[in-house]
Amino acid sequence: MAGLSVASVSRVLNHHENVHPDTRERVLAAVRVLGYVPNAAARSLSTARTQAIGVVLPDLHGEFFSELVRGMDKAASERGYMLLLSNIHADSQLAGQAMSAMLGRVDGMVVMAPQISASELEMVLPRGIPAVLLNSPAERGFQAIKIDNRAGVRLMVRHMLDNGRKRIVHLSGPPGNIDSAERRKAFTEAMEDFASDLPARVVEGDFTEASGEALVAALLAEKAEFDAIFAANDMMAMGVLMALREAGIAVPGKVSVAGYDDIPLARYLDLSTVRCDMVGMGALAIGRVLDQIDKKPQGEALEQIEPELVVRQTTGKG
Repeated sequence: MAGLSVASVSRVLNHHENVHPDTRERVLAAVRVLGYVPNAAARSLSTARTQAIGVVLPDLHGEFFSELVRGMDKAASERGYMLLLSNIHADSQLAGQAMSAMLGRVDGMVVMAPQISASELEMVLPRGIPAVLLNSPAERGFQAIKIDNRAGVRLMVRHMLDNGRKRIVHLSGPPGNIDSAERRKAFTEAMEDFASDLPARVVEGDFTEASGEALVAALLAEKAEFDAIFAANDMMAMGVLMALREAGIAVPGKVSVAGYDDIPLARYLDLSTVRCDMVGMGALAIGRVLDQIDKKPQGEALEQIEPELVVRQTTGKG
């Protein structure tokens, strides 16, 4: 219909730059008349590319993951790729099934599995396919991106101590989660380094708003003494704020509150937190896996994301 060769039409449909504007318009006019849509399966057979990236996450619920995926989606679409998402619920068997199901359907993978052990993760990760790990324990032989949890925790502990807080309670995440473990360890180390004469209590949560609320209720019921709560993520910190408000306890007047991640809702609640650039981290992961696919030079195998202290109303401005 366009009166052109298959090669000319192919160059237009594949967005090549060396196409005359008149040729491009003739092809696009024929596309509009015919209602033509390229066959993705046929194209993948011809190019040996699916133009898709598999993304395996422990959960799809909450602002942390939505921001992470937003960054991935933007970076992928800019380079002509789509995302195929799977939720593994921190289950190594589901992780293996998800990754196996993606083989042949994706050109590369981004995997975030913070609650799966290094040995289990290395067993289920497919070999021979470009992959990037996010905040996951298995790093050997793989490209990996991690948040520097230790640096972020130390920033917040230092800030709380500088504001005169002397009885800081840390609400940790669930056991077996690499971020939870690293943040918990960093808290106890920071308290020992900065204020070894002060108590450093840790109580275990599960990263949910409900657990933050329940843990504060338990602390109040036992008449525990505390003037600051540093939650291992923003969702638990939100539960803390709710429980303190219901108990009539002033924030930050009597109790200082902080979280970790800086999800979008934290700004609206004026919550002090440790900012991790989730959108940027997602985009970086996609960029690194696409560079592997395109055989571009790779940098260091492990790249750390440096967090930033964000001081808002819940810890005061001191």
